[in-house]
Amino acid sequence: MTGAGEEERDSRPEDTVAAVVRQWRAVHPDLDTAPMEIIGRINRCAALLQQAEDAPLRRAGLSRPEFDLLGALRRTGDELTPGELARETFSSGAAVTKRLKQLTERGLVERRGDTRDRRVAHVRLTDAGRDLVDGLLPEQLAYERSVLAGLAPHGRDELAALLCELLGRLEGRPGAVRI
Repeated sequence: MTGAGEEERDSRPEDTVAAVVRQWRAVHPDLDTAPMEIIGRINRCAALLQQAEDAPLRRAGLSRPEFDLLGALRRTGDELTPGELARETFSSGAAVTKRLKQLTERGLVERRGDTRDRRVAHVRLTDAGRDLVDGLLPEQLAYERSVLAGLAPHGRDELAALLCELLGRLEGRPGAVRI
């Protein structure tokens, strides 16, 4: 006898994760493989989105992490230190340093030393960096909208809410269960 959840899973279109789950169920029928259906799909979607390299960004000669760094500077409207940029973009300090070097060479950001502490640098967008972000953002959002176009509007809203809930749990926000 199958449960409602299993019937719902069986009516979904087949994807690579469904095949993996089916194989694991054959090997270990006693294990609950349901988490794979969510985590596996999130990981697969992230990998495919990363492979696509965000077409508008690629045309502008930027990677997603570089655009995220420029975007953090633009949306905060402030100068940020490399450490603050690392926190804003979920990147390592070494990755931020490398990206800043490349973006500085391209004239998109500039660094200035702190007047009180020479170990601290402040980073800000140049006019060229600001213009690039402001020009790319609408195009990037249109690209992302096209990626999601196959989902019904209520499905996108539901997916966004569920991912928000999961992210809150993983980030350990107040009131969220720590994993």
